[in-house]
Amino acid sequence: MSIADSVLAVNNDLPIITDQNVHSGKVRSVYWLTAEDSRRLIEQNGYDVEPDAPLAIMVISDRISAFDCIWQGEGGVKGVPGKGAALNAVSNHWFKLFKENGLADSHILDIPHPFVWIVQKAKPVMIEAIARQYITGSMWRSYEKGEREFCGIQLPEGLSRDQKLQDILITPSTKGILKGIPNVPEADDVNIRRQDIVENYQAFNFLNVNDVDRYEVLLKDGFNLISDALTKIDQVFVDTKFEFGYVKDAQGNDKLIYMDEVGTPDSSRIWDGPSYRNGKVVENSKEGFRQMLLNHFPDPDILLNKDRMPERAELAKNNPLPLDVIMGVSETYTNIAEKITGSKIILSDNPKQEIIDILSERYQLIK
Repeated sequence: MSIADSVLAVNNDLPIITDQNVHSGKVRSVYWLTAEDSRRLIEQNGYDVEPDAPLAIMVISDRISAFDCIWQGEGGVKGVPGKGAALNAVSNHWFKLFKENGLADSHILDIPHPFVWIVQKAKPVMIEAIARQYITGSMWRSYEKGEREFCGIQLPEGLSRDQKLQDILITPSTKGILKGIPNVPEADDVNIRRQDIVENYQAFNFLNVNDVDRYEVLLKDGFNLISDALTKIDQVFVDTKFEFGYVKDAQGNDKLIYMDEVGTPDSSRIWDGPSYRNGKVVENSKEGFRQMLLNHFPDPDILLNKDRMPERAELAKNNPLPLDVIMGVSETYTNIAEKITGSKIILSDNPKQEIIDILSERYQLIK
């Protein structure tokens, strides 16, 4: 098996029965099932959703995105071996723990294959819910320049880089471009204050103002649960991004759920505990890949400056990364996933054919 064969880079061309266009993001593709197939699966499998709820097949890939670009390796390796399976395994692990600990459900109804989720349609809350336990990354860069207020929260003087914060900070940002909200710039991924959310909760898709408190509880409780579990394997949970949405259960009741992914090396910073105690940051998440890119190219401003997006896109397209870099990222993802879940991440010889076979035999969803 070649490395290129073991990578699932293209995930929007599967012959899954759908009557809609396939929605493909940076890493996942979503196939909305027909109303008939959705109803059949709900009835057959007893999913706790309304009988006519729209369902989708969500297929992860091994693509790696950083600085809003997709990167590839030499020799036609268009992703990172094991990355997709590692991300799904970690998310599945935390979602299960959240449910067992009475926090909230997720959008996932079924897991047919390590690369595949069957999900219910959710109405997303238009917030990137970010929680931080340490001052690092963009927050540190801003703090170093003299900024002391973040999302309406005042930080004290005298903090040092990578220092643990006294409290978990919730620093939300917009999910998509939201228009007509006072004090909220019409741009994707801009910091917002809690007060802005409370005063305009409907514009952010909250059903009621009390759910602003609820999302913060779910964010903090979820963060603490993951942080405690990572401490047991001597890893540091630095910061993370959660996403939330609403679904209806079988009785038609609205419920706020976790969606997208949680506590993964893509959506979080995770540091090696022993190294951190010795004064060195060793990343066990995508942040390590970002730092490598900044060091790899002679002009890192291309990666950091949003005004240079066309140059950045060309850089990613025309500069395949050395294979040892790709395999190093693979090792980071699979190692941390195996530590978290306690299970081996198995690389498939032909993940696409496996997915087709399972969705055909068990779910009758292949053309």
